[in-house]
Amino acid sequence: MTIRDIAREAGVSASSVSRVINGKPGVNPQSRAKVMALLDQYGYESPREQREALSGAGRLVGILVADVRTVHLTEGAYHISQSLSEYGYTSIIQNTGNSDEKRAAAIRNLKRQRVCAIVLMGSQFESQAIGAVIEQEAPHIPVFMLNGFLNLPNVCGVLSDERSGVKDCIALLAGENRRKIAMLVDAPRPSSRLKEEGFAEGMMQLGHSKGDLWIYRDVDASLQGGYAATQKALSDHPDLEGLICSLDIIACGAIHALVDLQIDIPGQIAVIGIDNSLYAEICLPQLTSLDNMILYSGVTLAHKLIDCLEGRKPNQRTVLLPSIVTRASTGKRK
Repeated sequence: MTIRDIAREAGVSASSVSRVINGKPGVNPQSRAKVMALLDQYGYESPREQREALSGAGRLVGILVADVRTVHLTEGAYHISQSLSEYGYTSIIQNTGNSDEKRAAAIRNLKRQRVCAIVLMGSQFESQAIGAVIEQEAPHIPVFMLNGFLNLPNVCGVLSDERSGVKDCIALLAGENRRKIAMLVDAPRPSSRLKEEGFAEGMMQLGHSKGDLWIYRDVDASLQGGYAATQKALSDHPDLEGLICSLDIIACGAIHALVDLQIDIPGQIAVIGIDNSLYAEICLPQLTSLDNMILYSGVTLAHKLIDCLEGRKPNQRTVLLPSIVTRASTGKRK
């Protein structure tokens, strides 16, 4: 796609397209907006941008987060940015929104900003649509994924084995003589599916059948979501003994519901979250949580990224083992 192709489709002159690309005045707002939309749509790169991308010029790294309100991912992005700055790289952190279309547009935007590498925070980016955008429009830009992976030559991933981690959570509760356990799971994404698989495997090892598992899906990732889902779980299963929540924020909502219902934690019901985020420390009682190593993953990812940018070839896929951080929301039943 050339400047003339863009000009023809936008119905303007090639010189007008050139002015838009170089940020110069002299183009009316309507035409400018149309040209910008076409440049984004076709992922246009000027010859200078292409040369700089191929030569590795620039020390700007783009970090994309689907939702910057997700505390543990934002903390991970901070640690990646700090690690990169120690080696002279500058980072920009961008909120993309939760649709593949918006995430793809953000990748195209980083390409236009001539970043030397892209970091994708979270399993939300692990989709066919994002893979297609990287393969077609950014095949020469190193892409690093935290808690996700796409099988492409220029992609590296650092992941946490959350499936086995959730199985360990089941074993912890079973060791406290708890076998009636429910799981609250947020919106479907690769990470939440792995957590659910780990829950199913762990419960089946306790003798439950796949058809009688207590799983509550599509729980809103908020205090209110955890609160409402816990009320529903207790209504369905008054003999509930344990709750595993796919996110700490959902687990905090569960604790609020149990406290309001005057249910003893952990005497009657134990609660476990996942992320080992700040939420786990500030709720009362403090939350036992599966540490999926997001912060350590971020530092590991930054070092792999630096290796790549400095000509050393990193492993494409690194898997870290999570661990449970026990706090007051679990313990032996009374």
